[in-house]
Amino acid sequence: MQSYLGALTTYNMGKELKVALVQSSLVWENPDKNRTNFKKQIAEISKDTDLVILPEMFTSGFTMHPENMAKDQGNITLLWMQQVAREHHMAIVGSAVYYENGTYTNRLLFVTPDGDCSYYDKRHTFTLAGENLVYAAGKNKLILHYKGFKICPLICYDLRFPVWSRNVEEYDMLIYVANWPKQRIVAWDTLLKARAIENMAYVIGVNRIGLDNNGHEYCGHSAVYDLLGQPLVFSDREEVLYASLTREHITKVRKELKFLDDRDGFTLEG
Repeated sequence: MQSYLGALTTYNMGKELKVALVQSSLVWENPDKNRTNFKKQIAEISKDTDLVILPEMFTSGFTMHPENMAKDQGNITLLWMQQVAREHHMAIVGSAVYYENGTYTNRLLFVTPDGDCSYYDKRHTFTLAGENLVYAAGKNKLILHYKGFKICPLICYDLRFPVWSRNVEEYDMLIYVANWPKQRIVAWDTLLKARAIENMAYVIGVNRIGLDNNGHEYCGHSAVYDLLGQPLVFSDREEVLYASLTREHITKVRKELKFLDDRDGFTLEG
């Protein structure tokens, strides 16, 4: 696996990327049941889909007690994603609890149909829930290429921090996988649109639905926004959403509106 800035999984250039957003409920701290449920849902996804996007911590829900699950569950999930991606000829991305070298992380895994995997550890751990006390924060942004599109995948709370999401790499799309609760869903809706507009990129947000064991309710609002902040798909119920992202739209908007050329220059430290 690779996790550094500029990490690339290279495929032939494409004019269109077809994505499927799986907005689903989750079984609390039960990776086996969640993997079984998602395998069934993925099997029913349109066969011409290029990329399947699952929620944050899709095998467990947003648990602050990873010790309640076997330490090898992260690696088991990775192997499962590789198997499913190969079987259906689709890339799969989502985050899961991952244990490695004595440390837990909230790790996003991006697996291609040939089994290659890149990963990103959540940079902004959610202090309100004590995530920072349980999971180590990541340090590196991940940028990858898939089927001719340059992608920056991030996780939930990262959405609130525009500097970290800032498009200094000329990426084509941001992906946010999340467990974002209903009581703050207005922020989710607003910030997804803002990230699309300010970065002149497609933005995809995939949230879960249902109740977790902490009593938090999730109402979905998974969505795709184009470079101008226009919603392409949106849902507040359990379902799979589909969207087609085109190279033509990216090229046209950025050529006509050269807003990225006027970005302030700075570097991140720490």
